[in-house]
Amino acid sequence: MESPYYSLVAYVSNPVGQFVENLRRELQPEQGDLPAHLTVLPPRRLVGLEHEAVDLIERVCRSVEPFEISLGEVETFLPVTPTVFLRVAHAAYRMRELHDRLNTGALHCNESWPYMPHLTIVRVEAAERAIAAFDVARRSWSDYRDTRHITVDRLTFVRQQDVGWLDLAPVILGRHTVPAVC
Repeated sequence: MESPYYSLVAYVSNPVGQFVENLRRELQPEQGDLPAHLTVLPPRRLVGLEHEAVDLIERVCRSVEPFEISLGEVETFLPVTPTVFLRVAHAAYRMRELHDRLNTGALHCNESWPYMPHLTIVRVEAAERAIAAFDVARRSWSDYRDTRHITVDRLTFVRQQDVGWLDLAPVILGRHTVPAVC
């Protein structure tokens, strides 16, 4: 049996996160339960053990203070992948620095593409569907009038399951791991 994939995300539960979740339910109902999140480490297999990865995340995040990012325009990763997303416009460098500090040891991965901070709206199976989703998302985003800012103060280490992802370890920036809720 192949080892699972792991990722490190920052869940987005403020109004912009709710906007993305509602738009995702409209555009891709089969992924309507996926919570809005910024990906810090894209999915990867571990080089080491889970507890080594959690230790690394905890150690690095202790020295990283919470920060705020702001979202820019709707974009797509076409033609590479049929993904529609909101680009991180302000303080993307903070997310890149965090990514680079964590992409080591048990979490190291030679990623296929350069890391680009973003908030995924949908990832669909075909380019045509991504183009249609892009048009809807762009119009919806231009009508959106609430905050476009996100405070990144907590990350969650997750493992891919048969269906969806399992939260393994929430980590507060500048502090230690908080107990997982089972």
